[in-house]
Amino acid sequence: MSRRFVGARLARPDGPDKVAGRARYVADTNVAGAWLGGTVRSPVARGVLEGFDFDPRFDFSRCVVVGPGDVPGANVVAMLADDLPLLASRAVEHVGEALALVAAPDEATLRAALAAIAPRIVPLAPIFDPRESQRVFKRLTIEKGDAPRVLAQAERVIEGEYETGSQEQMYIEPQGVVAYPMDADGTLVVRGSMQCPYYVQKALCRAFALPPERVRVVQDATGGGFGGKEDYPCVLACHAALLALRTGRPVSMIYDRHEDLVATPKRHPSRVRHRTAVDRDGRLLAMEIDVLLDGGAYTTLSPVVLSRGCIHATGPYRCDHVRIAGRAVATNHVPYGAFRGFGAPQTCFAIERHMDRIAHELGIHPFELRRRNLLREGDTTATGQVLRESVGSQAVMERIAALTGFDRHAWRAPREGRVRRGVGLSFFFHGAGFTGAGETLLQGKVALELESDGRVLVRAASTEFGQGTQTLFQAIAAEALGCEQDDVAIARPDTHAVPNSGPTVASRTCMVVGGVLARACGELRERIGPGEFRTRARAFLAQGGDGRVEQRYEPPPTLEWNEETYRGDAYPAYGWAADVAEVEVDLDTFEVRVTRFSSALDCGTPIQPQLVIGQFEGGSLQAVGFAHLEVVTSRDGRCLQDRMATCVIPTTLDAPEFRTELVPVPFSRGPFGAKGVGEMPMNGGASAVLSAIEDALALHIRRAPATAELLCEAWLAEHPQERL
Repeated sequence: MSRRFVGARLARPDGPDKVAGRARYVADTNVAGAWLGGTVRSPVARGVLEGFDFDPRFDFSRCVVVGPGDVPGANVVAMLADDLPLLASRAVEHVGEALALVAAPDEATLRAALAAIAPRIVPLAPIFDPRESQRVFKRLTIEKGDAPRVLAQAERVIEGEYETGSQEQMYIEPQGVVAYPMDADGTLVVRGSMQCPYYVQKALCRAFALPPERVRVVQDATGGGFGGKEDYPCVLACHAALLALRTGRPVSMIYDRHEDLVATPKRHPSRVRHRTAVDRDGRLLAMEIDVLLDGGAYTTLSPVVLSRGCIHATGPYRCDHVRIAGRAVATNHVPYGAFRGFGAPQTCFAIERHMDRIAHELGIHPFELRRRNLLREGDTTATGQVLRESVGSQAVMERIAALTGFDRHAWRAPREGRVRRGVGLSFFFHGAGFTGAGETLLQGKVALELESDGRVLVRAASTEFGQGTQTLFQAIAAEALGCEQDDVAIARPDTHAVPNSGPTVASRTCMVVGGVLARACGELRERIGPGEFRTRARAFLAQGGDGRVEQRYEPPPTLEWNEETYRGDAYPAYGWAADVAEVEVDLDTFEVRVTRFSSALDCGTPIQPQLVIGQFEGGSLQAVGFAHLEVVTSRDGRCLQDRMATCVIPTTLDAPEFRTELVPVPFSRGPFGAKGVGEMPMNGGASAVLSAIEDALALHIRRAPATAELLCEAWLAEHPQERL
């Protein structure tokens, strides 16, 4: 059946205002009478807060200071656990922890007030190495078959340990919100830059002891998120609201880049150990995997990051005997949180590096090793999930081979010259939507409403922060309703105006929320009958028809999941992809240049192919940065990359030539056959780049980022004659 909007290239409804500079971000909000808010932070990683010294030279009547005793409800940030305080009252657990808040009428006064407050903290010995931590946020085990027995009996067991560092989201727009004092109806209002308005509402309800109907959260235009605006806006919104409540004025809290880099969550560092039994043909007989994540000072989202990471730890490979043990532990680093891929990039990096190690030790081409072991329709994953449909594994591997010829490349053949060139492969997958029963428990909702002019208004909590949500929803709605693109308007995410369709995370917006939207549109189309859409809609309303439709998520009837044993259907469907990276490594500087990056991916039916390609190439560039450029380190718990001059990310000058091909394998339960795509590109890029570096230098590097310093050290260890 021909389609007009699904698969076409639509204009982005948010595009003109953003390009022309008319879009209103939170920093553009000029609120009459608003004060500015700031935060007094801990200078040490761990200690006991005994109080504050206030400089008598500053007139504190010019500002307002708020402490933990001023929180009207619970002094916690409502997340998965109640261990993160809004303001530390006694124990201090990381550098940059919020201790007190200050509001002032202008920036000069605010800066002077913050400088005049010195916390008195008795330092304690911090823990920075997760291997030394005794405090576990989450522990889980996934078992399939009898891996210990098979490993004990195997003739060939290959081991390896792999490590990834942290990574900064580096969204274009720093964190920011504006909070308003309670209005005449007793409603607290917060607006700002965020991914998940209902998460922020939940946090405010808890901190202020208010019911949801008295807390309104509105998303402003948002300049990027990548997971970094999933959890932290809950903290910032509560801080700003505390100051607004105390001052009786609107309060704006907008971080500069330095404060954003110092205080907000980043990607979890990881250590992953593999023990793999293989036969002489390279088939995987048993896999034993240990996953350790550094969770930082507080729980935040670590349990679910660990969950997704462990479920993806075996990669897209068939193995009958699996044991995965995972831990996320506490340290005195800044809390780690959500970042594109949500744990899977760390474990996919490990399995892909390990597959290259197996290939080299057995003398099997890396492409052939993966081809022999890839999951196919009818196979079972590590959790025992039977892959019943939409399994694009073979298709993407065939396409990447045809696109790049990597299956015929002489991998790790001797190279010569001071600039060594290499080519590397990664193969990966990603589950779309919340893990296990998450979507069933949430029951995300979407509402449609016919307006008097015959247009339809889509009400959903899914947010637009650059990835194309509004365009996606217009395409799905226009296709399902049989109307034009401009017949569909998208409501601003506002907890008083849209139902809770869930957070904009987990590659769920298209497949899950878009699927609910398509069903709602189908119901509305049946109500108003055939004919030109706006004419039918106006006539339907004139006859007293009900122009509002609300639908909620309904899980596929075959899905089963056991949260205690981690057995069953972890995700309704998976996306599948393969990358081939081509690199040049300069043996004088050990600088790595990624020259070409090719991808083949199955995300089901691409609703907007150009958006899919843009998402994949942008995510792949982030993964290239994760591979060898982006360093996040700390000294005594303080982030050293605390400004854009030192927190390096890839620029357009670092971007390789991208070649991206779509290999659609539709999913019957997705809207028009679509699956998720947003997180998937982070899973494969880093390992593809390190595989290419291995091809160039014949060095098996097990850590990302593979900086020039790391490569130089590894090269000189293998070639000591080249030391100066």
